[in-house]
Amino acid sequence: MSVVEQLICKEDNGSLSFGNYLLDSKTKKSDFEYEGDLYKVKTFSEITKLEKNGLFVYESVPGSTVTNFVADGTGVAFQVEAAQDISFTLELEPSQEYKVMLDETELGTMKTNLGGKLNVSIELDEGKKAAVDVRKN
Repeated sequence: MSVVEQLICKEDNGSLSFGNYLLDSKTKKSDFEYEGDLYKVKTFSEITKLEKNGLFVYESVPGSTVTNFVADGTGVAFQVEAAQDISFTLELEPSQEYKVMLDETELGTMKTNLGGKLNVSIELDEGKKAAVDVRKN
């Protein structure tokens, strides 16, 4: 079981890690600088939310811990851990199709809505990480 004690941090490999689903009350950290952008994280057992420069990036219900989060022009990759099954939402390009992979197994192709939101639900066992990879088709 791993959580991000400082709520958000830059890893040695340059990726971003955030969230702590073990917290009982909502905790947040603002103005975390990463690659020239300002990030804000809100996290606890019920929800984890990440914003970049005031714009939505990631949200999970219930809360989660995300490690090795990397976003580029083709998609997003990260590892996620939570106390139970979760539903997460990513902000991507509007009206685009993305291939969604979970632990190297293809879940299928999903299309973002007009606002660019992509919603995915996954089954998780507490203490086990799942690798998520979402790539533009």
